[in-house]
Amino acid sequence: MTECAILFADVAGSTSLYEILGDERAFSLIEKCLASMSACTRDAGGRVVKTIGDAVMAVFPTADEAAGAATEMQLAAGGLGADTKAKVGLRIGFCYGPVVEQGTDVFGDAVNLASRLCDLASKGETITSRDTADRLSPIFLPTLRKLYSVPVKGKEQEVELIEVRWEGSVEEATAIARALSLVPGSSVLHLKYRDEETPMTRDRRKVTFGRDHEADISIPSRMASRAHAMIERRRDKFVLIDHSANGTYVTIEGQPEMTLRREEFPLRGHGWVAFGAPRDQSTEVVEFRCED
Repeated sequence: MTECAILFADVAGSTSLYEILGDERAFSLIEKCLASMSACTRDAGGRVVKTIGDAVMAVFPTADEAAGAATEMQLAAGGLGADTKAKVGLRIGFCYGPVVEQGTDVFGDAVNLASRLCDLASKGETITSRDTADRLSPIFLPTLRKLYSVPVKGKEQEVELIEVRWEGSVEEATAIARALSLVPGSSVLHLKYRDEETPMTRDRRKVTFGRDHEADISIPSRMASRAHAMIERRRDKFVLIDHSANGTYVTIEGQPEMTLRREEFPLRGHGWVAFGAPRDQSTEVVEFRCED
């Protein structure tokens, strides 16, 4: 099980395109649109899972990257079909959540919700859920607009829908998309536990710690929880997230030790992480070093 942002983008009103332009011209236009959506996905650091008719399914490491790609897709689609009588528009839905990977495909409730959000979107509209919107960086806050809540199969609570607006100022929307398409960058987090080093480069989104043998770095201490903590890459930052019963202890070189209890902390510089007990009382310590 892993977590990612899932996005569905669909060419709205494709049937009418065939009626207006004829089969050959409409097919060519839709193919250009699919190619554009795929390019926007790659530029934002995502991966196209598959194309389904006139729709694209893609995955991204973060909600920010999915939102940036959606903005780029909408802008690109707006420039297609300018020499015809037809105006191309996209319906886009995305959300962040756990998925099950099978080969190159992904499955799960988050996938189903993203598909539903795409179905609920109108032409030229991008929709996400409140939970996913809360994960977006502050740069997106001016673009968010609350819509309404809908019941979703398999969920007890209704899902609150949030529109990610991209029209208004084209220059502003382009700036947001461009800024987010640059991430994640080249920052590297070096982790050292005992004699083994684990680098978090651009291709590695998270590292887990815990007493469980399935953790990326297994901590054989009775003070550590089975799923104790994780470090998640968010663009060019590495965020330590505590999930434990006894807390996670962080020391930045030259500063006092701090304790995380179900909290998050962005790592910086050089330091150490101890699990379930202060560093001076623990034999199981991970050293870290952030490099830009």
